[in-house]
Amino acid sequence: MTEFPNPKFEVVEQTVDDQTVVLAASGEIHVSTAPDLAERLHRSIAEGRTRLVLDFTGVEFIDSTGLSVLLNALRRLTRSQGTLALVCTNPTVLRLFEITRLDSTFDIVATRDEALRHVAAV
Repeated sequence: MTEFPNPKFEVVEQTVDDQTVVLAASGEIHVSTAPDLAERLHRSIAEGRTRLVLDFTGVEFIDSTGLSVLLNALRRLTRSQGTLALVCTNPTVLRLFEITRLDSTFDIVATRDEALRHVAAV
């Protein structure tokens, strides 16, 4: 039996203020790692965070399961008058957002500072 290595994935959380949190993800977001991201997003929203910045600068890959997690988080935030900004510069990951036309659904920016300004302005 072939043993597969554990997927590379990590999320580091940085609280900015009572409403704002940055979740910096790195590695691969797919069927085996997406539940961890979903849990972190759910917990942040449940704690009353209404301004989320997802820093995907270190994300190398995302699949449809990961996109679904992001859409669910955006839906929950929108219901509570919250906002989400996504930091992404990886051309491969950006291309997936373009192909799925989710680049018009998510506010995607190039830097964390830009994302923080964006969520603070809402």
